[in-house]
Amino acid sequence: MSQERPKPSRRRFLQMSALGAGVWLGGVGSVPAADSAVPSTAKPKRPNFLLIITDQQGLDTLSGLGNRDIRTPNMDRLVKSGVSFLESHSANPVCSPARSSIMTGWMPTETGVVSNNRPIHERVPHLGKVLGEAGYETVYAGKWHLPYGYPTEIPGFRVLPVGGGQGDLVDTIVSRSCEAYLRNRSTQRPFFLVASLLQPHDICYWAIRDQMLVPPELPFPQLKGQLPELPPNHRARPKAPERLDKIEYTRFNEEQWRYYNYIYNRQVEMVDADIGRILDALEGTGEADNTIVCFTADHGDGRGRHSHVSKWYPYDESVKVPMIFSCPQRLTSDLRDRKHLVSGIDVLPTLCDFAGVKSTGGLWGRSLRPLLEGKDVPWRDFLVMENHFVGRTVRTSRYKYVHYKDDPVEQLFDMQEDPWEIENLYQRDDLSQVLQEHRGLLAEWNSRLNVVDPTPEVGKGWRPPTRKA
Repeated sequence: MSQERPKPSRRRFLQMSALGAGVWLGGVGSVPAADSAVPSTAKPKRPNFLLIITDQQGLDTLSGLGNRDIRTPNMDRLVKSGVSFLESHSANPVCSPARSSIMTGWMPTETGVVSNNRPIHERVPHLGKVLGEAGYETVYAGKWHLPYGYPTEIPGFRVLPVGGGQGDLVDTIVSRSCEAYLRNRSTQRPFFLVASLLQPHDICYWAIRDQMLVPPELPFPQLKGQLPELPPNHRARPKAPERLDKIEYTRFNEEQWRYYNYIYNRQVEMVDADIGRILDALEGTGEADNTIVCFTADHGDGRGRHSHVSKWYPYDESVKVPMIFSCPQRLTSDLRDRKHLVSGIDVLPTLCDFAGVKSTGGLWGRSLRPLLEGKDVPWRDFLVMENHFVGRTVRTSRYKYVHYKDDPVEQLFDMQEDPWEIENLYQRDDLSQVLQEHRGLLAEWNSRLNVVDPTPEVGKGWRPPTRKA
């Protein structure tokens, strides 16, 4: 004979209701006993992570960081609610190498991704695998480029297929796919979502097809008074190593350059709208207070500085990128950090630190968590960036040193007195000691790298791998 089930106590009822609504009261994966009170020392939930990556976006392209020729209200939301690092550098100002470092915490010579269209070396774990093994739901949407641009399978991730193509088309699909994922999650596991957007990378086509897209006569005369001014280093050509000195774009007149920059700014605004869609979806889930958002880019764009378009070189327009972390419930808000040198290699150690996972990053990557929490801790004295296979850049608090293997011409810039990198000081007698010190830092760095042979170049563009029947 069955017995009538006793009515739950008020405490039990409230706890069951909380669980039914998807609220976990203990650590991730643990649920307190229904008849026991939740202890005051219960571990907080592990944070979710949202990593937003744009392509070819320089650090100085946010209105919230002072750019008056552009409106980026959604990126500015992150500036206002988080920590913006103003000395943030790409590990290598080329797509695939930079992305390999963001995903692994290793330098490109250590991941084997020394140029585009190469896979991460099999010995190097990336964030999807590391956080997935730690219990996170790992999801990827958008550009991968390690080696293929938009594959339908990435080991360690559930991939949201978005197709491919130019940023003005695919980014909307990426942001809407991320929105759909966030609004329809059905698991209590913490998530790690990567939203990898392509804009303002489409600016590449404006240089490749210059006369078609940037004609000598301004196509829209009404824009004449609205075009941004040219930068002060527009015609600057400081003495440089031969491989770097060859890079110069001479096909535009000054009005064309200004029009090029106008279009670039509009492309940044396009991707800002997609970022806004993703942030709105996150806020709509109720998980925003427990989600650490990291916004960064792989590299910048020349935009007429040093008469350059695109990337590949060690000047700031190419290597300085946004690096913003936001989670007001956990991190400092509305802080612009001008002191600490940070890099894409710091992303993995930082997320691992917050997740309580042992970092698999390389020797040089560091967790930014203490800085994000407003703590004063000892920090690195220098960063190194790679470029052009044999090029290396050493950045200290005041100086930038550039060296290309087997090239007698070096570069030394005083970034305090000459932030536009107009005058190369490497032959100045009074700075010979500074030059020697930076040579020594580079030698130390090189001696400690765990270099591998470059991985094979196996793909081109965004095309997915060919499947066998």
